[in-house]
Amino acid sequence: MIRVKGPAMPYDPTYHFLVRVDKIHAIIKAEHPDVLEIHSPYVAALAALTAPASSFGVRTFQWHSDFIDTYAGTLQAHLEGRRGAALAALGLGPAGRSLWGMVRLIGRRCRATLVASRWQRDKLRRHGVPRVVHVPFGVEKSVFGAAVPDPALRAELLGGAEGDLLVGVGRFAIEKRWDVLLDGFFRYRASGGRARLVLCGDGPERERLRAMIGDRDDVTLRGFVKGRAELARVLASADALVHACPFETFGLSIAEAIAAGLPAVLPDEGGAAEMADPRYAETYRAGDPDALARAITALLGRDRASLRAEARAAGQAMPSVGDQFASQIELYRRLLAGEVIDA
Repeated sequence: MIRVKGPAMPYDPTYHFLVRVDKIHAIIKAEHPDVLEIHSPYVAALAALTAPASSFGVRTFQWHSDFIDTYAGTLQAHLEGRRGAALAALGLGPAGRSLWGMVRLIGRRCRATLVASRWQRDKLRRHGVPRVVHVPFGVEKSVFGAAVPDPALRAELLGGAEGDLLVGVGRFAIEKRWDVLLDGFFRYRASGGRARLVLCGDGPERERLRAMIGDRDDVTLRGFVKGRAELARVLASADALVHACPFETFGLSIAEAIAAGLPAVLPDEGGAAEMADPRYAETYRAGDPDALARAITALLGRDRASLRAEARAAGQAMPSVGDQFASQIELYRRLLAGEVIDA
């Protein structure tokens, strides 16, 4: 790992701008990688695209963040309501067209663009990005698949109260739509629901979430959970995962929860919807807190043992982290051997 100093981003200072194009060029020349992979469409992409072709083997693009819909779409949805969200999702408007044009440019300069979900593969193809390949992310099945409920931890998470235990997992950022999740949970409680909600994560929206929760005692911000084993215990000890982000390019936290045998309440858009098998999940209209409340009620009213068994079976069918990287490295070998990816 080679670190390059860069200024912190204003919204979330745990992320930094990779602005030293000159240093990146020097590192690429010195390392001469077989695969030069772009993971950010911003200055990092500029640095990779302007690196001399003689300094690397093949260049690829890893699309793991749908930054156009995630950020432009979220802001537009707040300003204009669902109509704005729908327009953003289609990539309409001058800003959307310019941004998608930039993504197409990056894709054309790379030998392949890797995506983790089928819906993102299809979406990029619709926007004219060439050579898109689906390589799904893997799950640490030896950790999450082996997790079992911990009664003591469950009692701690419930705070001594009776009822069901819901968990939400992810970065506390605006695009994750924690506002929808909390609003939906509050409406579920107002309708007579008895569950408690524990949110695992941290990020720039933490204080805003605290303000939304106020003095309620049915929501807990547990903070960032360090270690997969501890997170797996939390997931296995709960009754359902609740998720609200409609922009997931995959949804790793959802896959980990399913692998731990946890049923899920998921929005009907994005990578989350792709994992929403009705055998262990309920879906709701993305961005609709009333629909979310109804979906929580519906899931908790189903047979728990059957839901858990179906979720665990689905988790076992997912690729492992080893499977993911074996597929990815095989793709690299094909590209280095001169194979051309169609479309």
